[in-house]
Amino acid sequence: MLAGVTGAALCTTSAATAAPSYAGAQDNYAGSQIARHEGVAGSPVEYSAADQLLGHDVSGHQGAVNWAGAASAGAKFVYIKATEGTGFVNPQFAQQYNGAYGAGIVRGSYHFARPDVSDGAAQAEYFLAHGGGWSADGKTLPGALDAEYNPYGETCYGKDAAGMVAWIKAFSETYRARTGRLPTIYTSTSWWKTCTGNSAAFGGNPLWLARYNTKVGELPAGWGQQAIWQFANSGSLPGDQNWLNGTASALRNLAIG
Repeated sequence: MLAGVTGAALCTTSAATAAPSYAGAQDNYAGSQIARHEGVAGSPVEYSAADQLLGHDVSGHQGAVNWAGAASAGAKFVYIKATEGTGFVNPQFAQQYNGAYGAGIVRGSYHFARPDVSDGAAQAEYFLAHGGGWSADGKTLPGALDAEYNPYGETCYGKDAAGMVAWIKAFSETYRARTGRLPTIYTSTSWWKTCTGNSAAFGGNPLWLARYNTKVGELPAGWGQQAIWQFANSGSLPGDQNWLNGTASALRNLAIG
């Protein structure tokens, strides 16, 4: 009987201390779970480069990017995956981040949230230590937090709405304390409703909305407009396709803050 109890205790301890999985992290990117969970329902209508700016987002999933080609194809801005959780760094980050800058594309980095592996403050610090910084040079976007469906398991990473809101707030406030900027929040309205209870607490953060449809549609609570709309997971630019909500002045405002 004693041996049985000891064995159970050892099993519990082993499970509790098991390292979090990052299997497949290379292929987790902003929107990798959106099409899988929400589908694709059309291409944007009533949008053009006359009143919006075309941009994209990439990750290690794309490999080395031809940045001169992206600029020639009309890319004005890009978000690049830097990190995931507190255990993965995009191996292509330097080529992508520095290459975008060299091609004259306004760029920023983003963090794929893993609320299941560590707290929000720790992940903000990890992001900042591995490419997530910001500078007021007019060519760097504020870092972004990618909050979407869990590719490893339960949709909301095992958190209830209050827990998820607290996690995002810890990430956001830590990032602001270190950079002076609130991070952009990438999410979909459906995920936001499911996992934060449609919290209205983050209206001060720029919104990067994911929806593969003809129109932007309903926004999460707290936001009156999106800063960026990720409208497709493929197109003329490498990676996912995005419209900035405005022209060159709006892009500069987002970069400068």
